[in-house]
Amino acid sequence: MFESLGEAILLGIVQGLTEFLPISSDGHLALAELLFRLEAGGLTFNVMLHAGTLVATLVVLRQAVGRAVAAGVPALVRPSRFRQSLAGRDALLVILASLPTALIGLLLRDAVERWTKSPLVIGIGFLGTTAMLLLAQFSPRGDREQPSIAGALLVGVAQGFAVLPGLSRSGSTIAVLLWLGVRPERAFTLSMLVSLPAVCGAIALESRHAFSAPFPGAAAIVGALVAFGAGIGALIVLRRIVMIGRFGWFALWVGPLALATIAMGQSWPG
Repeated sequence: MFESLGEAILLGIVQGLTEFLPISSDGHLALAELLFRLEAGGLTFNVMLHAGTLVATLVVLRQAVGRAVAAGVPALVRPSRFRQSLAGRDALLVILASLPTALIGLLLRDAVERWTKSPLVIGIGFLGTTAMLLLAQFSPRGDREQPSIAGALLVGVAQGFAVLPGLSRSGSTIAVLLWLGVRPERAFTLSMLVSLPAVCGAIALESRHAFSAPFPGAAAIVGALVAFGAGIGALIVLRRIVMIGRFGWFALWVGPLALATIAMGQSWPG
């Protein structure tokens, strides 16, 4: 539980900004908890934070989400419809990418719970994010609307490994899409679309246990609202930065943070 709403607001801001900006929400939340002795408020609070950023994604990408759902649902009955429109192909991309994401996430789930307590592991994750950002910065500017089927699976693999603390989901998937020749604006949109099943799945898994835990009261509501507002702002900023080709600039933050966190891990007790 929280001693004040201030901690809930702080974690809501961290979650809302880092969930979308390519700097790793899990890594920053884990660091915040370690350095400032903050408690994440339990499973219920975590679910509320993720729900806030999920709604932010649905609001900002409401048109793309609506088109993909409208085209994808009928195509589940007649798969040939996936190829008949761009929205249908978007839906197919989301489905294909979600398969390796789910498999990797489930395999690494128990280990990730331990690694979030290790500054060394978090720092290595930040270092991986830095590498992905630098790779994206030097990727050739493409003009494709979507990757191939193999590319969709590769995006799913990148998203799956982003469960590691410090390894950014958006940083990994956008970098892969850019290197696959997808034009920047579409890389942003597809990255966010692909994230929706993963976020919904994570919320569903956490909710099974959260309902039996005490509700953290006003802190959960305030944290979720703050995460929603910060998430809206982060999505708008990220889309603009990807479009103007400055995606790799986030490495200026994540790179030094990676080195500092690794150094911290070398001297961290236990």
